[in-house]
Amino acid sequence: MKKLALSSAAALAAVPLLVLARGAASRTDAPRGGDRVRVARRDVGSVVKATGVVRPRVGAEVKVGSRVSGVVSRLHVRIGDRVAAGDLLAELDTRELDARRDQAQAALLSARASLDYARADAARRRALAAARLVAPSDLELAERAAAVAGQQQAEAEANLAYAVTQVGHARIRAPIAGVVASVSTQEGETVAASLAAPTFVTLVDLGRLEVRAYVDETDIGRIRPGQEARFTVDTYPDQEFEGRVTAIHPQAEIRDNVVNYVAVLAFEVPAGRTLRPEMTASVAIALERRTGVLALPRRAVRREEGRTYVLCPEGPEAVRRWVTTGLRDEGWWEIVDGLREGEEVLVGDQGPEGGGAR
Repeated sequence: MKKLALSSAAALAAVPLLVLARGAASRTDAPRGGDRVRVARRDVGSVVKATGVVRPRVGAEVKVGSRVSGVVSRLHVRIGDRVAAGDLLAELDTRELDARRDQAQAALLSARASLDYARADAARRRALAAARLVAPSDLELAERAAAVAGQQQAEAEANLAYAVTQVGHARIRAPIAGVVASVSTQEGETVAASLAAPTFVTLVDLGRLEVRAYVDETDIGRIRPGQEARFTVDTYPDQEFEGRVTAIHPQAEIRDNVVNYVAVLAFEVPAGRTLRPEMTASVAIALERRTGVLALPRRAVRREEGRTYVLCPEGPEAVRRWVTTGLRDEGWWEIVDGLREGEEVLVGDQGPEGGGAR
């Protein structure tokens, strides 16, 4: 009986020692140089990164040319000028075109005179035919002549309209509002409009741009139209521009033996910012996004044997707290379970062993 009592007493004495040992295993000195952060709610999302290029949208870059041949008599714009739709860009020498217009005008007047005479002659012969004073064939000839004269007048009117239009084409106007990106001709040069209109200037509407993101083939399967995206450019490194995926090109683009697919991002240029074509963009396309979830900086979450934990300050020591994590992005990790909003967590060096709490 005494031996049994002694065994029981020894076992009871060992229990507190075991509890203390376990408690010591979940505590450590607070990490040196560590900062404290609070568990807070924020948006967390996984992204696909890509490199992109700023390009004009369809219709935002227009090469303006001449539809008629001639000598450039006046050039009204230079590279960098801003123009509105309808502004005069250039003028051609119109002396030859003016002569053709005047010729067409004279031909129209002649056709009208011929038509008036033919109609009057047909009317006289119609009256004589009613009195049986002329043969029916003479009346038919007069009516035919009046009809032909009417068609000749219509042709002369069309020729005049064409000549007037050609004179109008000698004044080249801006079809869209934008900035002059290039000038391809100079005053005094002769341009020949044959199968293709010679380009005078190139206009770009800097308010209608898009980003073409080159997504790796391993990630393109997760990209869908409608996904939100953000990007930065070197000109404004501290500002993120918001966009949305609108299209994915089916044809791959191979660069340096790397297969990429183009994802088109539509965005609106913010006020006070100017983006230009061919700027390089660093793109992040959001795959999944959760709003208002508990989150911590990624440096605050530690891993050990496939499990995740954090260090919570408790006096001079740090207490290990096992947590369940969810979605993560570049800087933040969603905390699903194990912490409450507002609790403090240590972020910083993890001690000389680099293993965190022991």
